[in-house]
Amino acid sequence: MPVSVSWQGAGRSSIPAARVRKQAEQMLVALRLPRAELSVLLCDDATIHALNRDYRHKDKPTDVLAFAMREGEGAEHAHGAHGLLGDVIVSLETAARQGPTHGRSLDAEVTMLLAHGLLHLLGFDHRDRTEERRMTARTDALRAVALGTKRSRT
Repeated sequence: MPVSVSWQGAGRSSIPAARVRKQAEQMLVALRLPRAELSVLLCDDATIHALNRDYRHKDKPTDVLAFAMREGEGAEHAHGAHGLLGDVIVSLETAARQGPTHGRSLDAEVTMLLAHGLLHLLGFDHRDRTEERRMTARTDALRAVALGTKRSRT
């Protein structure tokens, strides 16, 4: 399963790349995309701020960004079980700040953000309450799979 994990601006964190890679792989299996390619970048607020400003025109840091390789109508079917899904970028600094407000450790917050970003790559969004509920449920299911508390497919 080709999942790559790298760091930029944050240096080596206390979150091992191998753990993030394994969690991403488990999530991809649960999504029936076991051979899909995914890139995960763990970074600092300055890095994600620049990306958010340059690509989303929002001049502030955020917790997670997702850049899908294929977007638009039919994108969810274009990936199939193979091919490059895209990039998920997680700010470790933001995750460390917001995790405690959600009652989660840094590791648990990064797992949640990874699941959330992965769902964005697949076309899920949270523009209204219905989408928000659906995405939250799917995010929670993927988190459970990655943390080993749920074995069923999402």
